[in-house]
Amino acid sequence: MVFCRKSFLQAFMKLLILGRGKTGSAVAEFARQRRHDVQVVSAAENVDGAALTADKLKTIDAVVDFTTPHCILSNIERCVNAGKNMIVGTTGWYSEMDRVRSLVETQGTGFVFAPNFSVGVNLFLDVARSAAMALKHNYSGQIFERHHAHKKDAPSGTAIALQRVIRDSSGKSDDLEITSFREGEVVGLHEIVFESAADRIYLCHDAKSRQGFAEGAVRATEWLAGKKGFYDFKDIWREL
Repeated sequence: MVFCRKSFLQAFMKLLILGRGKTGSAVAEFARQRRHDVQVVSAAENVDGAALTADKLKTIDAVVDFTTPHCILSNIERCVNAGKNMIVGTTGWYSEMDRVRSLVETQGTGFVFAPNFSVGVNLFLDVARSAAMALKHNYSGQIFERHHAHKKDAPSGTAIALQRVIRDSSGKSDDLEITSFREGEVVGLHEIVFESAADRIYLCHDAKSRQGFAEGAVRATEWLAGKKGFYDFKDIWREL
């Protein structure tokens, strides 16, 4: 019992969640269930980085970002320069990947990013890697994704990740077409269809709630504690 209690106490962290949207709120709820001390900041509370000053970040162990593409790079720069570990689920900054990696390495912080922190989605990406071989055997392919009507970006970061995985695994230079739908309160559905003259293959991941995203993000935050380096969630989720 003593060892279990010690391990639990070591996992306790003071977390700052950036973003009061559906996913950010789910992350905050699950983090509290894990007994972490959680602060949540909305976009309105973080205009021009007002919530990310050195003084306000002083007691924070890690920052979890689920905001929007237009502010993510500024958030990353402020938090990493303050020496804070980051978990980033926001997309739209990957063209600056090398610059962010260099900043993280220079500052000696820890950083985990992903277009989707769901373990189920990352298993689905592994399935897509294997299924991409169909394109070498006279199959064509297409990606479909559906999300709630409030989602601002299209296609989704997960759909783009599926597209990239299939391209790299198949050795084909052309990307599969992505068709996006925004309707109702759909949490997130991604489907890959491979078709030949002989048959059709359907692969699908349908998120029933945001629980999987939240659990993956919080567990990645716990995994990152005490570590330095720049990590893609797809490379570390098996260790959680």
